Amino acid sequence: MFGGKLGWAGSLPGRMEATDLPLDRTGAPADRPRELLEAAELPPPEPLQRTLELLAELDDGTTLVQVNDRAPQHLYPRLEERGYEYDTVETGDGVVTVVWKG
Repeated sequence: MFGGKLGWAGSLPGRMEATDLPLDRTGAPADRPRELLEAAELPPPEPLQRTLELLAELDDGTTLVQVNDRAPQHLYPRLEERGYEYDTVETGDGVVTVVWKG
């Protein structure tokens, strides 16, 4: 399941389809529901803020998939502080970071 209040549902305009995200190249659990946050067009620090806000709203069993134009380096320490696991994969179109509770 993709979508959410702060997220984005559907195909990624000019980018990849939600079904094309390389989630199988990450260590994220494959059997959980997913929320997608398209952050590439957001100015800093909105990708970081929206990611943390959305994570606070999500059930611990839901995986967050953030699509961005760069690796969210400032997000990683915040995720670790909050007990999240994550994995980042570069694609030809950008960067996909998957976040989940261990």
